[in-house]
Formats: sequence, structure tokens, C-alpha cells
Amino acid sequence: MNITVTLFAQMAAFIMLIIFVNKLLWGPMNAMLAERQKRISDGLAAAEKGKHELELSEKRAKEALVEAKNRASEIIAQAEKRASEIIDGAKTEARAEGGRLVAAAKAEIDQEVNRAKEQLRKQVAGIAAAGAGKILGREIDANKHDDLLKDLVAQI
Repeated sequence: MNITVTLFAQMAAFIMLIIFVNKLLWGPMNAMLAERQKRISDGLAAAEKGKHELELSEKRAKEALVEAKNRASEIIAQAEKRASEIIDGAKTEARAEGGRLVAAAKAEIDQEVNRAKEQLRKQVAGIAAAGAGKILGREIDANKHDDLLKDLVAQI
């Protein structure tokens, strides 16, 4: 055979192989690679979006933590203020109650002192009447001389 015919036949076979590979293998492979490239770029975009959302979430969490700490500080300050008010109120109430108790005790003491003085006056009057009776040599009747004894008690 002739080398030219063989060469043309080989070239025709090679061109048909290129067309076959291009239509059946190269096209679907390009489509598959394009799809894979799209999935990878979508995945990278989703990862970037997730990273951004994570940063925002961390920022919000830090802000929420700071706000919670501030709120807790305010609550503690209010509780301390309320406790101080309660303590001051209790002190005031205790002082008032102590004053009332002291006043009641003083009144009771005054009453007891007056009762004791009255008893002493009566005893002194009785002793004075007994002494006067001995001096006069006769007994003084307390019922008969009641006005005189009351006047004597009042003078004592």
C-alpha cells in the first residue's frame, strides 16, 4: 500500500477519535468540572458567610455578657441600697422602741417611787402618832385624828 493512503487513513482515524473524545468524553467532563467548580465556590461562599455569622454571634454574645454583668451590678447595687434602707429603718424603729421602753420604765419607776414615798409617809405618820402618843401619855386614835395625820403626811 501506499504510505499516503495509510497516512490519510490514520489522520481520518485520529480526527474521528478527536471528535469522539470531544463529543462523548470532553463535553461531559467539562460540564462535570464546571459543576464541581460551582459547588466548591458555593461551599467557600457558605463557609465565608458562616465565618461572618460566627463573628457576629461572638460579638452579640460578648455584648449580651457585658449587658448581663451591668444588669447584675445594678441589681446588686439596688439590693445593697435596699438592705441599707431596711437596716436604717430597723435602727430607727429600734431606737424609737428603746425610747418607748425607757419612757415606760421611767414612768413605772416614778410610780414605784411615788408609792414608796406614800408608804413611807404613812409609816412616818404612824410612827409620829405613836411617838406623840407616848409623849402625851395616851393613845392617839387614827380614825379620830385622820385629818391631823393627813396634814402631817402632806408636810413630810
